[in-house]
Amino acid sequence: MSKPGGHEPKPVFWIASSLDDLRSFSEAVRDAIGFALFQAQMGGMHVAVKPMKGYKGAGVLEVVEDSDGDTFRAVYTVKFKEAVYVLHVFQKKSKTGIKTPQRDIDLVDTRLALAKTHYEKWTAAHEKARKQK
Repeated sequence: MSKPGGHEPKPVFWIASSLDDLRSFSEAVRDAIGFALFQAQMGGMHVAVKPMKGYKGAGVLEVVEDSDGDTFRAVYTVKFKEAVYVLHVFQKKSKTGIKTPQRDIDLVDTRLALAKTHYEKWTAAHEKARKQK
């Protein structure tokens, strides 16, 4: 399905529990995060997206959505040319400051490594299939 301008959206890959975690949020939060991810698929960046601190140059971004006094985040990467990887989706529970808890940063680190491995295998399989045509 081609979009206006002739661009195909990049596929989105959900690492570990990220899709299930998103599904647990309210419809309004799911819609907002989903739209931001669609813009990433199309090569754009939603106004609620910012680079995640500590990942300079790594293309790790986060969507921040507030709803009913709570803050929700979806961390994804556009580091890989042909796909968007959603690394972590969570409700920020810390009541002090805006800093992301270390536990969540560690989880993003682990899942970024999983995304890299998946992307390498996925692109190799696509290249092999392309050569066989």
